Amino acid sequence: VQLQASGGGLGQAGGSLRLSCAVSGRAFSSYGMGWFRQAPGKEREFVASIRRSGGSTAYANSVKGRFTISRDNAKNTVYLQMNNLIPEDTAVYYCAARAGIAGQPYDYWGQGTQVTVSS
Repeated sequence: VQLQASGGGLGQAGGSLRLSCAVSGRAFSSYGMGWFRQAPGKEREFVASIRRSGGSTAYANSVKGRFTISRDNAKNTVYLQMNNLIPEDTAVYYCAARAGIAGQPYDYWGQGTQVTVSS
């Protein structure tokens, strides 16, 4: 299983960016998917997750109401729509895939994509 994240870049405070993560290998629809981020000097943190069917999502409090995770099982892709960006959103964003049920560790990770938000 390989994950390829894209869509990062430079955004302005109050603006929007959309991240994509393309998954190859085993059936995409069999994986729960998540987004995480790591800012300089900080530990990696959970951002958002979505279950296999896409029917259930979860968000970190810091992004709730601003970010939306979604998936297209026909395209083997998970998305993270980031609106109303703030400088604190600056980080490397990683997508991850989980074969197990919610609460279990993620099994596969992408390479990360840099998001930088200017004030």
